[in-house]
Amino acid sequence: MSEVAARTQVAIIGAGPAGLMLCHLLHVAGIDSVILEQRSRSYVESRIRAGVLEAGTVALLERMGAAERLHKEGLPHDGFALAVDGDPFRIDLSGLTGGVGVTVYGQTEVTRDLIALSDARGRMPIFEAEHVAIHDVEGDAPLITFTKDGQAHRLDCEYVAGCDGYHGASRARIPADILKTFERVYPFGWLGILADVPPCDPELIYSNHARGFALASMRSHTRSRYYVQASMDEDLADWPDDRIWDELALRLGDKAAAAMTRGPSIEKSLAPLRSFVAEPMSYGRLFLAGDAAHIVPPTGAKGLNLAASDVAMLADAFIERYNDGSGAALAAYSGRALARVWKAERFSWWFTSVTHRFPDMDPIARRLQVAELDYIRGSKAARASIAENYIGLPMTG
Repeated sequence: MSEVAARTQVAIIGAGPAGLMLCHLLHVAGIDSVILEQRSRSYVESRIRAGVLEAGTVALLERMGAAERLHKEGLPHDGFALAVDGDPFRIDLSGLTGGVGVTVYGQTEVTRDLIALSDARGRMPIFEAEHVAIHDVEGDAPLITFTKDGQAHRLDCEYVAGCDGYHGASRARIPADILKTFERVYPFGWLGILADVPPCDPELIYSNHARGFALASMRSHTRSRYYVQASMDEDLADWPDDRIWDELALRLGDKAAAAMTRGPSIEKSLAPLRSFVAEPMSYGRLFLAGDAAHIVPPTGAKGLNLAASDVAMLADAFIERYNDGSGAALAAYSGRALARVWKAERFSWWFTSVTHRFPDMDPIARRLQVAELDYIRGSKAARASIAENYIGLPMTG
């Protein structure tokens, strides 16, 4: 089989939000890149993910020219509610942080916007690239081999950005005696439904209930996303829509239940919760970003935003390298990115621990959990700390 050869400055593995954002940031700076994606375009565009965007992520999308639809359809939020056994209190994000909030806009929509922009700019990923292998990142001439439609291809490059998620090939390319991983798997998951009904509240509600966690969120004014904490061995067939709505009404409380519009689910899933970090986030000329390097529980709404902060740092490092000839920022990338990653991991772990019921939770642990939430209710300083973390720490490590 003959081999088709090509060349680029930065080879990007993965066409999720991290890879797409990096490609556009580099394009704006005049740096050439090529994205290789194992899945089809339709598969990538159909993946349903959460979508609470920090102000820094919105600014990054503006910088790359991908925020037009976001500003038309995104829902700015100035706060969210925490509830204890159905009794809510508000975290005033904007009031506690000097006017900064978040924007609710689905990750699916972000991905579609980025791919549409790629199409308009002639920077489309190479979809359905199979058998991707990364070579020679220890030297100064890395290369990628892959097959497309049965044809062998070779992509020569100067750097490789691994944005291919938790199960991708990039992280595995770092030698086992160098790579360190840290992981915590939580003993429950989120059973979620998506329904074309208006949300029960204009802001998100995170509820700690004696029966377990619940979350009321939305994708638009007419589409709602709800979750209940459930065991990972649950069978979705045992959770018809009526049972989920009943459980949500109980866990979210009377006020939310009274405003809740029930309707048929258009998507139903059970997602695991995990904390995961890989160190380092670079090896030779290979750099990891997004889920390839870290996973957070969804409680803190940090997954997509962490990918964006990785990409912001990595893009700026590449720009410094190609504009000024300095590799200092690339050398510092892993340390800077991990400093922010671990802070986000801490917040996501803490938020999960204070809002969920754990299998081994005894009466004392439950009382302490409720006491902590009651303290937050009465302490402006505690609410300010939550708000500072929720809106996103600076994208500078």
